[in-house]
Amino acid sequence: MIALGIILLVIGLVAGISILWTIGVILLVVGAILWILGSVGRSVGGRKHYW
Repeated sequence: MIALGIILLVIGLVAGISILWTIGVILLVVGAILWILGSVGRSVGGRKHYW
């Protein structure tokens, strides 16, 4: 999810498409939150670790 967010950010920035940039930021933030929750030991979606 983090990688997809970064890819969409770059494509949106290069192509000048603001909706891709916005979706990229959202995916990046959600991916980072899930990664942090998984690394501190909280269950995310019924799994002990996210990644």
